[in-house]
This record gives sequence, C-alpha cells and structure tokens, in this order.
Amino acid sequence: MSDNLLEDRSFENIDFTKTGINEGTYENCRFLKCNFSSCLFSHMNFIDCMFENCNLSLVKICNLTLNEVVFKDCKQLGWDFTGCNNVFFSASFEDCNLNFSVFSEMNLKGTSFSGCTLQEADFRQANLASARFINCDLERAIFVRTNLEKADFRTSFNYTLDPDQNRIKKAKFSFPAVLGLLSKYDISIE
Repeated sequence: MSDNLLEDRSFENIDFTKTGINEGTYENCRFLKCNFSSCLFSHMNFIDCMFENCNLSLVKICNLTLNEVVFKDCKQLGWDFTGCNNVFFSASFEDCNLNFSVFSEMNLKGTSFSGCTLQEADFRQANLASARFINCDLERAIFVRTNLEKADFRTSFNYTLDPDQNRIKKAKFSFPAVLGLLSKYDISIE
C-alpha cells in the first residue's frame, strides 16, 4: 500500500481512464464530473469523500475502503463491492445507477439508497438490517439469505423477494409493491 495521502482536495472534470488514479488515502476529497470507467481501485482508502456526477462504471475493486463516502448522481454499473473492506464500509447512494452491482455478503447495515436504480443487483447473504431503499427500482434484484430486518422498502418498487429465504422481521413495505413478496406463489390478487 502506498503512503500517498491526499486531504481536502477537489478533482473536477478529470478523465482518470487516461491518467489512472494513484493508490493511497483520499480524505475529505470531492470528485465532480470525473470519469473512472473501468479504472482499478486497488489498495485505496476513501474517507469522508464525495463522488458527484461521476462515471464509475465497471471499476475494478481490490482492497478498497469506503468510509463515510457519499455517491450522488453517479453511474456505477457492475460494481463488485465484495472487493471492499467490509469492516469499515460506510457509504450512501443518492440518484445512482447501480445496475448489475454485487453486494453479496456485505455488511450494509443502515445503508441509504435514495432514488437509485438497482436492477439485477446481487444482495445474496448481505446484512441490510435497517437499510433504507427510498424510491429505488429493484427489478430482478437478488435477495437470498439476506438480512432485511427493519429495512425500509415503502417507496421502492419492482422488488421480488421470498420471505422464506430472507429475514424480514419488522421490515417496512407498502402496497402494491409488497405483492412482490407473494410472486413465488403464482396467485391472483384482485
């Protein structure tokens, strides 16, 4: 791991696909309208950072720490969050495209997803206790052996999950989206 420490910096309109991004620790940094598409995030720490309106699609992740990181209006297609340090993981997502992302076995307790598209995201065996899905599209998202206790799905839509395969005690749902819990029964509700 590099000893490179960058603090209180702003990065705007940088195409990191051409220059790459240095290993190290980024603390209290802001990334605005940057392109990281298919970049390697290896042995890096982002602490109290914000990514806004960035293209982070297909970023390759290896030993990445996200601690108190905010992603806003970002395109993060195909992220495999399992390459993140699970112990210190703390991030929130607002109006992000997280389609095809993998969160399996991640500790996402209390994580906020607001206005996000999470189509075909994989949440297998993740801890999403007390997570908030605010106005999110969860079409074909995978929930298997996932802890969803006290999770809030009230304003989200297109989700299907099997109550027999997930922990949903005290989770919050609203009608008509809650019908996604019954999809496995192939019943007609009028």
